Amino acid sequence: MYASGQTKSELVEQHAALVKRIAYHLIARLPPSVDVEDLIQAGMIGLLDASHQFDASQGASFETYAGIRIRGAMLDEIRRNDWAPRSVHKKAREISEKMREIEQHKGRNATDAEVAAALGLNLSDYHQQLQDSTGHQLFSLDEFTDNDETQAHPLTASPASPDDEVQDDDFQVALAQAIDGLPERERLLMSLYYNDELNLKEIGEVLGVSESRVSQIHSQTVLRLRSKLRDWIM
Repeated sequence: MYASGQTKSELVEQHAALVKRIAYHLIARLPPSVDVEDLIQAGMIGLLDASHQFDASQGASFETYAGIRIRGAMLDEIRRNDWAPRSVHKKAREISEKMREIEQHKGRNATDAEVAAALGLNLSDYHQQLQDSTGHQLFSLDEFTDNDETQAHPLTASPASPDDEVQDDDFQVALAQAIDGLPERERLLMSLYYNDELNLKEIGEVLGVSESRVSQIHSQTVLRLRSKLRDWIM
């Protein structure tokens, strides 16, 4: 029994809806080839694992801890299958590189038109490349922005070394600075998506653009962050 008097089975049953909520939130950023049922199945495994590993004495609520494990299990499933073809990965890296070059030269954020021109593309083709990279960028972003999972590791893993903790702190400072340096619309999108957990359609209504355009902006934002944080994530 846990402090609340619930058994592991009761915890799993109570939080099954959390699995679906996280799955449908993630699926909005993935290609049509990804089956939400696969994510739900992986998430249920994560929930079961959370029910076995959770230690209430560590201070975190079960829902918080379970959400981290569920999401992590889904991302592991995505990485294992990696639905994005190699060409998508290559194009995403090229976009990030061109952004970095332009921003180092100009001393400001690169515009869509500048990146497209540097790639030898018209604006429409550039936006299509961003659209194609949407699924790939999901795990790229989550790998270096969602530190909740690393913060939860002490619940079940050995403590990090002082050097690791200092490096993590330095990275979080660099990440915060990179986000602060984004164009205003991209900062707003990040806040609406990752803090307020709005879906793409809802964000589109806030920004006054289509859902597909939100997807493109999201991909561009991730790639811009990758370019700004290249020394940390390469």
